[in-house]
Amino acid sequence: QVQLVESGGGLVQAGGSLRLSCAASGSFFSINSMGWYRQAPGKQRELVAGITSGGRTNYADSVKGRFTISRDNAKNTVYLQMNSLKPEDTAIYYCNAGLRVRSYSNEYRYWGQGTQVTVSS
Repeated sequence: QVQLVESGGGLVQAGGSLRLSCAASGSFFSINSMGWYRQAPGKQRELVAGITSGGRTNYADSVKGRFTISRDNAKNTVYLQMNSLKPEDTAIYYCNAGLRVRSYSNEYRYWGQGTQVTVSS
């Protein structure tokens, strides 16, 4: 059974940094694109950053220049380095990944359980 397990959330003061990690475990053939989403109270879930299997990245305008997404394919892990954090970055952060369980399977998108990031002013 495939799982995405996140870690690294917490409470930080404005201007501080946090690093989120998300590791894929279980049996699968390949991982395609991976990304981080977030959902603040009363708001819709939004894409924060994404990265393809080849390393191409994209970011939400609100985090460009502050957040960096990266991945370690050997460890099946994606990271989100968050610097210069602002109170408006407070949200639950979710990892998302597209996996093929078998070589002949269609891609299916999996979600992590979410990790809370709270930025105090």
